[in-house]
Amino acid sequence: MASSPPSSSARGDSNDGDEVVKYDPVVPNDHNVLQKHVAFFDRNHDGLVYPWETFRGFRSIGASLPLSTISAILINIALSQKTRPGKFPSFLFPIEVKNIQKAKHGSDSGVYDSEGRFVPLKFEEIFRKHAQTHPDALTSNELQEMLKSNRQPKNYTGWVAAYTEWKVLYILCKDKDGLLHKDTIRAVYDGSLFEHMEKEHMEKGRASNKQKD
Repeated sequence: MASSPPSSSARGDSNDGDEVVKYDPVVPNDHNVLQKHVAFFDRNHDGLVYPWETFRGFRSIGASLPLSTISAILINIALSQKTRPGKFPSFLFPIEVKNIQKAKHGSDSGVYDSEGRFVPLKFEEIFRKHAQTHPDALTSNELQEMLKSNRQPKNYTGWVAAYTEWKVLYILCKDKDGLLHKDTIRAVYDGSLFEHMEKEHMEKGRASNKQKD
């Protein structure tokens, strides 16, 4: 699943007053979009995502306690060792952000290539093929049809992973008419959606607290 693109530079002052761009070792400036998608859940920016960070990330965007718990368990168990090739399995199930492209599964949309880069043609293909009711949105049935069309024979793990990812996205982001909009899906892929959702969730919480006061 899936983060906001954090800043990769800082402002510094040189002797002649010119602006100097400094490298931020915490957030590498060569993150691909798949890494940005995942880095939202790296809550302490150490390059590793532990299950409790995945849980906190889901809660921060308004996911329910059961959904956050289940997602944290399944995601970290499924992705941890794939992103830690050659390393001894860890019972803490960390996900290494820099290697997240190694956890790509089959039966997906192909919008991320093997290096975690965004493929615009594949993204547009989703709506050209499957958005029959509204050109820039998917209904629940259209989403199901897309998932079926992407299935690779006997790739059962990929089927489950793809279904889970898209179903969670649909639950969290559908509008009041049950539509999952193109802009929302695009924001998932470019790494900006979760940050936006977190901000909205925080604002709703503040508004609710003010009403109680």
